[in-house]
Amino acid sequence: MSLFKRGNVWWYEFWFAGLRIRESTKTSSKTLAAAAEQKRLRELAQGFNNVEDTRRERVRTINEIARDFLASYRLRHPRSATFAEYAIGHLRRLLGERMLVDVNEQAVKQYQEARLRETAAPKSINEEVGFLLRIMDEAGDALRLRLRRRELLKLRIERQIGRAFSPEEKARLMECAKEARSPQLYPALMLALNAGVRDAEMRNLT
Repeated sequence: MSLFKRGNVWWYEFWFAGLRIRESTKTSSKTLAAAAEQKRLRELAQGFNNVEDTRRERVRTINEIARDFLASYRLRHPRSATFAEYAIGHLRRLLGERMLVDVNEQAVKQYQEARLRETAAPKSINEEVGFLLRIMDEAGDALRLRLRRRELLKLRIERQIGRAFSPEEKARLMECAKEARSPQLYPALMLALNAGVRDAEMRNLT
């Protein structure tokens, strides 16, 4: 490692992992330049070895990390942000005061049972737990593996097979649609019964 001056500004130069690092310290003080050089070397070593102090992160609450996660999620996924806010809202309500370090398999199991008592659908609960693991980042990845080993990751979802309407049922459905207050209901049902389009396609029609 070495320091050298260009004009009034100190630079540092050293080799790291076979690469020569030469950068300006943006200061005319040699003492500050030496400190900047040491700081840059520590940053490179931490990044190279994936070593960093995560103690402060692990004592943050779910409320705090969820807030930061949502801010980024809204920018990256604006179309699904509303559902994310809904799902994470339940997480913050039931787990918000817990620190990241306290969220373990038992906490997830208790969350699932609390939501079941609120009559939430298993599919919704699974999606909420998925968001929890995502906002926990690396700690969530590790927790996901432990939950999977203990078969606690996802609640069982009952698969329901669809049933076709009989001609009589279709007729009654259309009669009710004609009398409905919403003028969109009848044409939407006509499309659903006869055009074979998906619900999302119908909603986007103009």
